[in-house]
Amino acid sequence: MSPIQIRPVTADDHAAWRPLWQAYLRFYDTELPDTVYRSTWQRLLDPNEPTNGALAWLDGKAVGLVHFIYQRSNWSIENACYLQDLLVTPETRGTGVGRQLIEFVYSAAKADGCCDVHWLTHETNATAIQLYERIAERPGFIQFRKDL
Repeated sequence: MSPIQIRPVTADDHAAWRPLWQAYLRFYDTELPDTVYRSTWQRLLDPNEPTNGALAWLDGKAVGLVHFIYQRSNWSIENACYLQDLLVTPETRGTGVGRQLIEFVYSAAKADGCCDVHWLTHETNATAIQLYERIAERPGFIQFRKDL
């Protein structure tokens, strides 16, 4: 297998990004209106937005995506980094692509002065949890949410 290349999304990547984003949403049984797709894409490209994205490429094909957002923290002066979305195509799972995408976020967040990287996953996402427990701490917090 050729080496994986990970790089930030560019305006030319929309056709590669969208099917991965759709697959990620399907994994979580979620649908979003097209206005949200367009808004998310524009935010990923806007250097004034705290939202960032990268794609993992193998032999010219996008095989993974990651979205991450810089946010203020009341617990530090530096921003924190929230890794919001991570997807690796089924055919490349278990090959290290997910780990490389997370390490890309670690590197970008560190270079941009963030104090930490944090994320959530669903409790049933056992395969991902195995990876996450090897490369990060599991702090034990439970998420609560109220949709508005």
